Amino acid sequence: MSHNPDTLAKPDTTNPTELERYNQIKKVTIVGALLNIFLAFAKVIFGYIGQSQALVADGVHSFSDLVSDALVLFAAKHASYEADESHPYGHGRIETAITVALGLFLFAIAGGITFDAIRRLMNPAALMQPGTVALLIAIVSVLSKEYLYRYTLRVALQTRSNMLKANAWHHRSDAISSIVVVIGLVGTMLGADYLDAIAAIGVAIMIAKIGWDISIQSIRELVDTALEPEQVENIKQHILNVSGVRKLHMLRTRQMGGNALVDVHIQVDPKISVSEGHYISESVRSKLITSVDEVTDVMVHIDSEDDEIMLAPNDLPTRDAFVSQLEARWKSIDSIPNIQRIDLHYIDGLIDVDVVFQLAEQSSISAAHDLVTKLAEQAKEIEFMGELSVAFSERTELVRK
Repeated sequence: MSHNPDTLAKPDTTNPTELERYNQIKKVTIVGALLNIFLAFAKVIFGYIGQSQALVADGVHSFSDLVSDALVLFAAKHASYEADESHPYGHGRIETAITVALGLFLFAIAGGITFDAIRRLMNPAALMQPGTVALLIAIVSVLSKEYLYRYTLRVALQTRSNMLKANAWHHRSDAISSIVVVIGLVGTMLGADYLDAIAAIGVAIMIAKIGWDISIQSIRELVDTALEPEQVENIKQHILNVSGVRKLHMLRTRQMGGNALVDVHIQVDPKISVSEGHYISESVRSKLITSVDEVTDVMVHIDSEDDEIMLAPNDLPTRDAFVSQLEARWKSIDSIPNIQRIDLHYIDGLIDVDVVFQLAEQSSISAAHDLVTKLAEQAKEIEFMGELSVAFSERTELVRK
């Protein structure tokens, strides 16, 4: 693939799933941004007019939603780009990195709100005296943000987007903080002047908690933390249900944006053909991608034995070297038939040999038996020799349907 690493690839329009995912995230985020613009200005303006520090703080929280919406749009667009030479696994981690940024941004906002509220509590003359208009705006905010939370979360689940889920909880935090504001406003209007400032601190604590949760989850993803145990077990069972898979080991999983990547070693019959082994590996890959929603890429390694406990065959001879030793040993046998094929099986630190000879027309069963005995006697002297299986064929025929 020819590609300029300094530029990103275009969105993968050939993959309708990625394109639809981006469009869904874009739509819900724009809806949220428009509502946040209205609420942010309404809270700050009427919070100032209505003398409510908590409502002003809530308005700042809504402005933070605008920033997060912009980040979500940026990340969703770039995460939908197809893989290129610089990003062979795609751009899903852009979404993860932005999610971490959202969490840290929420932390900063919480710190600013808390500092200002404590300053006012230590100076009672600076405490605000909210009115009815502030209370009405706070109630409108609760209803609006709860709707936006439910709408955004539904799309996040459909698109498997942790970033969008984080933004949904950002909306929910705004709704909850507005409830706290309502409580603080009512308390202050009933004579407890300090409740509005305490409500502002309560809002800040909730914002910080949400920022912590989404940051930790995304940081775990950035350092390639495995999927949840129940997800891993589900993947394991799907693999073991594929015909031809005897065992599995070295199952590794990781998250990239809304997608999961899987690497696994599967153990198969050590004497099947390479093509059958490849067929089984492709069956495993297809099974996981079609049956497990979040899995989008699978790397399957075929093993004839458990290479977690077996030593790597670095000391075993290559095919050419081993076959040369066999032929050299067997050359001394009189009237040895032509060899049609030799299959080697590297198993348990030894080399099992399956050999097919072209049977001569005048040969008898007893002659064939004697030949096998001589072949085995000569072969057993070769280092790393395992089992020897000998077959005879009159001729080789190729029949295709």
